[in-house]
Amino acid sequence: MAFFKKLVVCTVIAAIGAGATFAYWAQQPITTEGEAIAFAIAPGSGAHAAGQQILDAGIPIEPLLFNLLARIEGKTSKIKAGSYELKPGTSPQRLITQLVRGEFAQESLTIIEGWTFRQMRQVMAVHPGLKHDTAQLSDRELMAKISPEYAQPEGLFFPDTYLFAKGASEMQIFKQAHVAMIARLAEAWDKRDPALPYKNPYEALIMASIVEKETGQKSERAMIAGVFVNRLKTGMLLQTDPTVIYGMGDAYQGKIRKRDLEADNPYNTYTRGGLPPTPIALPGAQSLTAALAPARTEALYFVARGNGTSEFSNNLPDHNRAVNKYQR
Repeated sequence: MAFFKKLVVCTVIAAIGAGATFAYWAQQPITTEGEAIAFAIAPGSGAHAAGQQILDAGIPIEPLLFNLLARIEGKTSKIKAGSYELKPGTSPQRLITQLVRGEFAQESLTIIEGWTFRQMRQVMAVHPGLKHDTAQLSDRELMAKISPEYAQPEGLFFPDTYLFAKGASEMQIFKQAHVAMIARLAEAWDKRDPALPYKNPYEALIMASIVEKETGQKSERAMIAGVFVNRLKTGMLLQTDPTVIYGMGDAYQGKIRKRDLEADNPYNTYTRGGLPPTPIALPGAQSLTAALAPARTEALYFVARGNGTSEFSNNLPDHNRAVNKYQR
C-alpha cells in the first residue's frame, strides 16, 4: 500500500512537471533572431497538418506539441488557411492565436495621384504579392466586372496605399479602389456649389483629373479649378496641355508641337470645346475637392513661373505680359 501511494505521488509530480514544462514551452519564442519567416497554411488543415506545414517552411516547431496545444485550447479546427509570417519573438501560443484570427501576412500597394489607369495596371501586374487574375481582361472587360455603368476605367480608382493579405486577387484591389473613388466623389458632389457647370459627378471627376495633372503646387489646385470653371461658363476652350498629351498616347515623346495642338481628337481641348470625354488620370482627394469647391476668381488664364507656381490673369493682355515675362 505504501508503495502504491509513492507511485501515485511520483506520477502526479511527473505530470505536474511535464505540464509546467509544456506551459513554459508554449510561452517561449519559437525564434528570437533574424527576419520574419513566411509560411502558408493550406485549406482544410487541422492543427497537426498546420504544424507540419510550418515546420516544412523552416520554422523550428514540433507538430505534435503544436497540435496538443491547439487541442488543449480547443482551436484545432479553427485554423484559417492563408499566407502568414512568423516574426521573431512569437511563441507557439501566440502563433495559434495568429492562425485562428487569420492575421495574414500583409502586403501593400501604393497608387500615386496623377497616374493613369494604364500605369496602375502595369504596377499591379508585376506586384509579387498579388494573384494576377485580371491579366487576360481588357479594360472594358475589367470594368464590366467591376462597375458595368462605366465602359472606360480612367479616373475611376482612388489613388491611395492599399493593404491586403499576400496572395489577394487583383480584382479585389480594383474593386476596393473603385468603391473608394465613388465614395469620395459622391461626398464632394453632395457639398458642391449648385452653380458649377457640371451635369453630373462624372464631369466633376473629369475636371478633377485635369486639375491633378495641371497643378505643380497643391495650394493652387482650387485656383486652377476656378480658371477652368470660368472658361466652361464663358464658353472658352479649356486649352490645357495634359488633355492633349493624354490624347496623343504613345505618340507623346516629352514635347508638344504646334501640329499636336492642331491635330483634332476628342481629348484636344485646343480644338474642341467643353470637357474631354473621360478623365485623363486618377485624381486625389484634394483635386476632387478643388473641382467641386473651386476658388472664386475672375481669372481666365495662368502661366507657369518656372518655380512650380503659376501667374494668374483676368484678361488676355495681362496673360500675354506674364507669358513674355516667365516663358519667353
